[in-house]
Amino acid sequence: MKLRKVKGWWLIRLALTIAGKKGLAEMTKASKNAEKSQEMVLRSLLNSAKNTSYGRERHFDEILEAKDAKTLFSLYQKYVPINDYEDLRPYVERHKSGEADVLFPGKPKMYGTTSGTTKEPKWIPLTERYYQEVTKKMNQIWFYTLIKNKPKVFYGKTLSIVGKAVEGAAPDGTVFGSISGIMQRDIPNFMKTLYSAPADIFWITNYKSRYYALMRMAIEQDVTLIITANPSTLVELQTNANEFYDEYVNDIEQGVISEKVDIPDEIRAILQAQLKPNPKRAVELRALKAQYGTVLPKHYWPNMQVVNVWMCGNTSVYFEKIKDSFAESAVFHEFSYVSTECKAGVVLKSNTKDTVAFGHKMYFEFIHESEIESENPRVYQLNEVKAGERYCMLVTNSAGLYRYNMNDILEVTGSYNQFPLLRFIQKCNGIISITGEKLHEHQFIDAVHTAEKTLSLPLKFFVGFADVENFRYTFYYEFADRSTGKARAEEFTTLVEENLKKYNEEYAAKRESNRIKDPATKLLSQDSFEKFKAACIEKGYRDGQFKLNLLMQDENRHAMFKELALDL
Repeated sequence: MKLRKVKGWWLIRLALTIAGKKGLAEMTKASKNAEKSQEMVLRSLLNSAKNTSYGRERHFDEILEAKDAKTLFSLYQKYVPINDYEDLRPYVERHKSGEADVLFPGKPKMYGTTSGTTKEPKWIPLTERYYQEVTKKMNQIWFYTLIKNKPKVFYGKTLSIVGKAVEGAAPDGTVFGSISGIMQRDIPNFMKTLYSAPADIFWITNYKSRYYALMRMAIEQDVTLIITANPSTLVELQTNANEFYDEYVNDIEQGVISEKVDIPDEIRAILQAQLKPNPKRAVELRALKAQYGTVLPKHYWPNMQVVNVWMCGNTSVYFEKIKDSFAESAVFHEFSYVSTECKAGVVLKSNTKDTVAFGHKMYFEFIHESEIESENPRVYQLNEVKAGERYCMLVTNSAGLYRYNMNDILEVTGSYNQFPLLRFIQKCNGIISITGEKLHEHQFIDAVHTAEKTLSLPLKFFVGFADVENFRYTFYYEFADRSTGKARAEEFTTLVEENLKKYNEEYAAKRESNRIKDPATKLLSQDSFEKFKAACIEKGYRDGQFKLNLLMQDENRHAMFKELALDL
């Protein structure tokens, strides 16, 4: 299929190149002296917030009297404790009630919400300064990087999957919603032609209907860029395409979205306004099915340039499922180390997993993974971390987070001048112990993958839980071959066990002494992950925010998988 350029592609590329080139030059200059850049950004953040409630409580004015970088960093550690969200929640609640100058000057632009360690969600403030200096500048560099790596990336349409820009409001009227949704909503008008569907599509509440609408709109068009954080979303989009391919083709031929799909009338009207009969594309799509049987993205989007998606940590399990489904012309670009709390940096090269820390706009500290549980760990500065080592990161930013523990294990893989390259490994709580074995999620994932290869028995999905009450682990499998029975599954578990003992000496010792009992093996019903995710979305999780550790100690989630297990 010949590449169909979007209207104004040259203006879009020019604008993104100018803005991104400027931002990259600023970052590059700052990265040549990490210590100086970190001193400057910390002084700026503290000076801005010194008259806030938090700033006065934590002696920001006294910290700022430091004459050099080392003294500044030392005083900051002395007066400001390492925080998690619950430490900062009381201050955020004051902001939500309308009080200004609590954590930062003024009031927030909006809040992003995400699940927390308690029943109450986290409300993460987004200030105008953070939006302009971090979110916006990072996106400009990111888009410029995509252009440098794949010059045709913005020739076609972009399938961008984000959350709703506005979902509700705090007591004082400040809105909360998806930061990525806000970014997409607020892009310049000349760039809105890029998107395969209007942002209103994300207001479709029915999970399956939203995916149907997204794919029905996108599959008609020549998509050259996909942006979605979680690769599990791509797995589900392809599952949707397999199920409803013929319906898509009929809709495209007639210029409609099937009335069978549950879409509110006002949103349907907005989508319908962008549609018209397209029998030519319908013929193309029918021919693809006749030729290939199962039609993949490489077939209906042959000009794909970039798939921007997470590839690190446990998301790699889902990435492996979809990476061969796209055209050879496509490259995969790591979405970067990002969460609602912090977008830590940008990825400059495609087909890598390394995020360059944004050390000139945020202040970072690091605790080595060996000291994560220490009461008084050594804290490393940005310029002190070493390649090949793993750390937990603390972040201070202009949106009210001070020495905020990200609770993630990151590996330093190299450097961009003096700014470290970071790669997400797993959540700190991805380390599970029943009786002191400290089993890592990545050890479990590696053990399962090795068993798959050894037995030539591929899985569609797997997950493990620590059953502390019964002193054992329970492993759940959904095999690609649906005829796989309990005996074969238990053989698989035996091999997983052997691998875990090799990877974790403490686990081996605990099993040898019978302090950890034999693991239990469970087979899952078909499409178990999709069913689990759908149930979570129904409970209020956002698509792009949805994450699932593959090794957990979580009785609520364990109960959900017990429901999905087959009765053997």
